[in-house]
Amino acid sequence: MLERHELETFLTLGDELHFGRTAERLGVSTGRVSQTVRKLERRVGTPLFARTSRSVALTPVGRRLHDELRPAHTLILAALERATAAGRGMLGTLRIGFGSPWGGELLTAAADAFLARHPGCELTLREVPVDAGTRPVEDGELDVQYAALPAAVPGLTTGPVLVREARVLLVPAAHPFAARASVGLEDLAGQTLVTTGGGRPRAWREAHYPTRTPSGAPVAHGPAAATWEELLSLVGAGHGVSPGAASGARYHPRPGIAYVPFHDAAPLTYGLVWATAAETALIRAFVETAARVRDERSGTGAPGTGDPGPETRGPRPGTRGPGRPAAGSSGASG
Repeated sequence: MLERHELETFLTLGDELHFGRTAERLGVSTGRVSQTVRKLERRVGTPLFARTSRSVALTPVGRRLHDELRPAHTLILAALERATAAGRGMLGTLRIGFGSPWGGELLTAAADAFLARHPGCELTLREVPVDAGTRPVEDGELDVQYAALPAAVPGLTTGPVLVREARVLLVPAAHPFAARASVGLEDLAGQTLVTTGGGRPRAWREAHYPTRTPSGAPVAHGPAAATWEELLSLVGAGHGVSPGAASGARYHPRPGIAYVPFHDAAPLTYGLVWATAAETALIRAFVETAARVRDERSGTGAPGTGDPGPETRGPRPGTRGPGRPAAGSSGASG
């Protein structure tokens, strides 16, 4: 039976046709290479290499054996790599969801980086409707979900913050706030908020759509939108105003909507969440990859990074921002 070191020595020498280079590649001495080849030739019963003081060449029998063994050896190594990856939890499929186009861009970049490092895995990305909240990952439809924080759901683990977005107020273009340089949280008193995510935890709703201002003044809630298109249509038609993310102005500008920056509201934060009980090495590796991609992009000022950058700090008052087409939903808070 052919031993592994004999197989690797024969194939490597057949590739290199040089005892010194073969020994270097295998990390052994040239004497060990010669000894292994002679032992193999005795077993086969015929020379596999023609050696002179100046050259090494495969004999016809050696060439045929080399050509027949090489594909099998490649398959064996691939099988071992897959087994090792499976043992480390690095094989399988991850289902990943996102709700905003800038989140989709970040996750697509993270998926490319992840697959380059773990080619035996499969990733699927899909958009999550805004009214779904984190239900897809809670119900097991997704393995990982990019979500507006805080998730505040028992049984879910939240990874590091991947995105910080300046907060703005979406108002109809004819609204008095549209001409302002900025608005404050106290300005929400007397306004009616168009909201999303009615099924999300109370802590999440208060963080994104408060029912009171910091001083305690009540904030009225009006219609709830199931999609970002619905939210934009309701705001544009004058049915209320809505807090949201500054990048919404870039990705989904509307003629009838102005994005007015808040001067006293904390940034919106986004990250990955997953079911604690279903956590795997594959999920942890993807989360680490997404954080690394965030760090690599953070110096660019691009949306979907840890650094808001000039494009996500909010458009000028009363403007709709330099939008560009994007697939997926737009973003107030999702």
